[in-house]
Amino acid sequence: MQTNTPPRSTRSTIRLTRRGRIALIAAGAVVAGTAVAVPLLTTDEEEDARPKSLVIPEGRRAAQIYEAVDKALDLPAGTTGKSLDKARLKLPVDAEGNPEGYLFPATYPLDDKATPEKLLTAMVDAANREFNGAPVAAGAERNAMNVYQAVTIASIVQAEAATEADMGKVARVVFNRLERGMPLQMDSTLNYALNRSTLDTTEDDTKIDSPYNSYQRMGLPPTPIANPGGAAMRAAINPTPGDWLYFVTVKPGDTRFTADYREHQRNVAEFNEHRREASSGSASPRTSAPGTTPTKT
Repeated sequence: MQTNTPPRSTRSTIRLTRRGRIALIAAGAVVAGTAVAVPLLTTDEEEDARPKSLVIPEGRRAAQIYEAVDKALDLPAGTTGKSLDKARLKLPVDAEGNPEGYLFPATYPLDDKATPEKLLTAMVDAANREFNGAPVAAGAERNAMNVYQAVTIASIVQAEAATEADMGKVARVVFNRLERGMPLQMDSTLNYALNRSTLDTTEDDTKIDSPYNSYQRMGLPPTPIANPGGAAMRAAINPTPGDWLYFVTVKPGDTRFTADYREHQRNVAEFNEHRREASSGSASPRTSAPGTTPTKT
């Protein structure tokens, strides 16, 4: 990691943080990077019974949701993804038919007539109700953006914030960087581009040719990178006041925001020390707080 913020033309790699969403399928549950088990499918007590509802947690990507729908309806893998054209979803023009960001996290009933098209439609309709109301529209306009851009910011906030309390601060970092003409340099966008969830981003990763590479590309990614919940959306349109440009989760419950790059470097060093200790001791590195690993330009 270099020692100062580069001019816009150099497109170097100042690391913010990463809060990797490591999804592990274990006993029918999705285990997030925070080591909290969140059930993706709510099933009957009988092992072979068809689930009665589908629970979509905040921050899941569209591909993960398609897979969950296929599993819930006992369909061949890939069926839901292929059903998008038939669903005729009511998406904003900017989405260009891509429902990423608009598959709203909630619990959806599964009756005998449930189909991928009906479930996707219900998710998009829920997102439209949540996002197209006056508060969101006014909040987006107040921050000089449209609703689709606000959803995109909310998806980054959902991926990067360690807690709901930090969401407004993460949103402020996004706005501050955009206003200063700085690349966002969010690892969550790289993870999306590479179709993975990880805490470890390499220098080579930051050089990939992708519109989702927020180390090399200016501005927001072309689409949301996940499906945010209401709290992340509220943070996106009401960012917490502050001058922060950097943040890192040094350890669980300790995310530090700063406008000073040298202070950020010290925070990063402390994070790396905690992670080394966790790796060499009895604690698992996966349960360590996500954070920043220095890179060179």
